[in-house]
Amino acid sequence: MFVKQLYTGCLSEAAYFIESGGVAVVIDPLRDIDVYLDLATERNATIKYIFETHFHADFVSGHLELAKATGAQIVFGPDAETGFDAYVAKDNEEFAIGALTLKVLHTPGHTLESSCYLLLDEQKAPYALFTGDTLFVGDVGRPDLFSGDLTKEELADLLFDSLNNKIKTLPDHVIVYPAHGPGSACGKNLGPDTHSTIGDEKSSNYALLATDKQAFIEEVTSGLTTPPSYFPINAKINKEGYDALQGIMKKAMQPLTPAEFKQKSKEGALILDTRPATEFGDGFVPGSISIGLEGRFAEWAGSLLPFDKEIILVTPVGKEEETVVRMARVGFDNVNGYLNGGYPAWEAAGEARDMVISIEPDELAMDLPHDENLVIVDVRKPAEYASGHIKGSINLTLGDMTDPGTMADFDENHNLYVHCQGGYRSIIACSILKREGIHNLRNVEGGYNKMKDEKGLEVIQEKSVLN
Repeated sequence: MFVKQLYTGCLSEAAYFIESGGVAVVIDPLRDIDVYLDLATERNATIKYIFETHFHADFVSGHLELAKATGAQIVFGPDAETGFDAYVAKDNEEFAIGALTLKVLHTPGHTLESSCYLLLDEQKAPYALFTGDTLFVGDVGRPDLFSGDLTKEELADLLFDSLNNKIKTLPDHVIVYPAHGPGSACGKNLGPDTHSTIGDEKSSNYALLATDKQAFIEEVTSGLTTPPSYFPINAKINKEGYDALQGIMKKAMQPLTPAEFKQKSKEGALILDTRPATEFGDGFVPGSISIGLEGRFAEWAGSLLPFDKEIILVTPVGKEEETVVRMARVGFDNVNGYLNGGYPAWEAAGEARDMVISIEPDELAMDLPHDENLVIVDVRKPAEYASGHIKGSINLTLGDMTDPGTMADFDENHNLYVHCQGGYRSIIACSILKREGIHNLRNVEGGYNKMKDEKGLEVIQEKSVLN
């Protein structure tokens, strides 16, 4: 038996490769499939099935790419309706993987078609459960995503039954392998680990500890933040199908001279700069949006960038292909070239440049008492803001900054001091503000992590929210 978790940190996503006797299956693959093909070669195995736990909303799955490359059959659980050839399995149906068996457990609740896959060992004993977004470490999948006509309360009702009738009845030693780990927006508050056991989850996961259905429904449906805007787009792509990555890469991997790059920008292409936040702040092509590869790149790209507009790239030299692949993972098929030679080529051509001025928290503390037009803009999530923020600051969540009207209260007299928790999101926010014509701003280096310890900056909490 060979079971390998393939974890992608920037998406908090886990795919799985299972092999026995030269027969392999992949569960919830990403769109770039080389890692699965390489594993099959390494194990001298043939990929026979591609199992999907549900229609993913937070990334574009590699099921179609992998099926085309290997001839493997795509398998969904009950109630799945696809725009492409796929096998819709029955509840409790079993699939042979060499000497192993994979059993379908239909577990609606996160979505209607959500299913878990129970791996039985050579003796047909339960060994591991691949739970998709039905069960996470310390949490469960939120019931308010791509869910047809059902309300989140109705889906939570189904989820309670799925957990109690299909999952809690399994032996305690069974390993839990979820589709996501900490940081994923597919749950409310995932635990720090990427795998667990049924026994551990039964003893610590609030959703498996719940015995009253109505109380469970209220708990699971309360406190849900607005899901990222790209979730329904990705879910639709995964349900209906998509173009091959090879063609997307060919279009995207076009090197552009500074003059060609400038012309595309004039014609309406959006400029995305994926260099580290600190490098971006020191100088960038005017009008660029910064989303550095070093952070949760794909998630922020999906949340902030348009899917229907041409995008051109400024990347660290040598990171062009990585950038395109990571964008394709969340459904971006609209990249049409990159600045050849990166930002240094733009500078060398003598083109216009912009920058973001960054200051230390102590400078903000000195300016605060003497500037009546000073506005501290905290771009963290509401829960982060509530747990502690600088007195007098406003909370303009980064994910909301592309919505019309969110910046209407700023005027040319305001001096904006923008911060997040550590510095990554605030540079993104500054780039968006500058693109909207708001240039009188400063980025506070180190964000709230450094600001909370600075004398002269008073920290307060929103206790009503926390309680």
